Amino acid sequence: MTAQTILPANSAASGGFEVANSCRFDSGSSAYMHKTPDSASNRRTFTISTWIKRSKLGASQFVYNVRPDSNGATGIFFTSGDVLFLTIEPISKTLVTNRVFRDISAWYHIVYAIDTTQGTAANRIKLYVNGVQETSFSAASYPDENADLDVNTANPINIGRRLENSSDFIGAYLSEFVFIDGLALAPTSFGEFDEDSGIWKPKRVSGLTFGTNGFYLNFQASGNLGNDASGGTDLTESGLAATDQSTDTCTNNSATWNSLVHFSTSATFSEGNLKVAPTENTSRVYTVSTIAMPTVSGSKWYAEFKYLETNDHALIGILDAKQISFVFHNNSDLDNQNGDTSVGRVTYRSGNGLIKFPSGQSVDSSVTLSNNDIVMIALDSGSGKIWFGVNGTWTNSGDPAADSNGVDFSGQSWWTSGVEDFVFFAGSGNTGGHDDWEANFGSPSFAISSGNADGNGYGNFEFAPPSGYFSLNTKNLAEYG
Repeated sequence: MTAQTILPANSAASGGFEVANSCRFDSGSSAYMHKTPDSASNRRTFTISTWIKRSKLGASQFVYNVRPDSNGATGIFFTSGDVLFLTIEPISKTLVTNRVFRDISAWYHIVYAIDTTQGTAANRIKLYVNGVQETSFSAASYPDENADLDVNTANPINIGRRLENSSDFIGAYLSEFVFIDGLALAPTSFGEFDEDSGIWKPKRVSGLTFGTNGFYLNFQASGNLGNDASGGTDLTESGLAATDQSTDTCTNNSATWNSLVHFSTSATFSEGNLKVAPTENTSRVYTVSTIAMPTVSGSKWYAEFKYLETNDHALIGILDAKQISFVFHNNSDLDNQNGDTSVGRVTYRSGNGLIKFPSGQSVDSSVTLSNNDIVMIALDSGSGKIWFGVNGTWTNSGDPAADSNGVDFSGQSWWTSGVEDFVFFAGSGNTGGHDDWEANFGSPSFAISSGNADGNGYGNFEFAPPSGYFSLNTKNLAEYG
């Protein structure tokens, strides 16, 4: 596997409308939103639009669901095969994509425009992905002309779960969720192609007509993620916390752990892929960040990692991105400083505070980790230096902003032979307990008591990022990568 990168679509288009927030839905927390309209409205014509970044794959997960009675429900969901499935009741119609949606590093824009008044059957349901109409389906059956559907009735709406049996909770970030009552709109009502990059990007929707039962969730209201920004009745939240208001959005994509790249199949990812929990007593469990940090001049990055266990073998650090495939296919021992010496990495170990290189060298930080400690990492990937810190103090009196007392790995053979990109990695070097890590690349899933941004105003960190170091997101990557 090569360096972990963000796909070109929906990543870092320049200029225009900026989306401030998303909502992080964690399936393990049974998170969802719901409301019931006061009355029925247009049951033939409506539009559903949302931006979505998936964090859980391989399971049935509902984006939208409405259920009027025991005869079935209308819903939009991802199947266990990761295709997009639309089921429409009470007429038992379906639209199932051939396309799979398995990129957990990118944002997708999904639009369903439904209008049963159309004379041509295939025009009664249109699906658009990233501004382009989807036309390849494994199953496609369309409503009769002028059919009344269960959507837009005075029945409960759920976002994020399957209503009829309170299951199939979604694991994803949702942003700019819009329901339009009475109009079947093209994707150009919600987005546009960037004139410079060609990337499909969102545009402001506040000027749209939402209709009687329409609503707009921009997830910007603090403490009220279900707020209807169009002025209608708010949705009620369940299983959501204040920390689920995220700044990881379709206009500034933030790094997470990559749930598709980890050695142990028994590791559990949660909280929008920001938390990784290996199974107890599992050896050599590693995962990496979804965004890579290039080795160009001025490329400087800051992140925080909350340590949630007290195992002596917990590891945190950086890894040469081009070595990811080798590490994960060969069960590499990243903890053993003499093992796999060709694999470029710098690791910090919980039990003895050693900062290790693969060449047999180590630096004693004299700081071991305890439960809930926060490890700080400042990486100058352009010059080959790294600083580790714990709970606000840099080890060995280091000062990344002043470029002093860091760990210089630029003399390592794997560096001089050529490193293109680094990824953050976390894991365990041995058995005996397990090591849970919760990452903060700028949009944390855990509570922050202070609140510090980088020099560009991005990120929410417990401790202040050093001057000149930046959170790992696509806006900063476009400027410093």
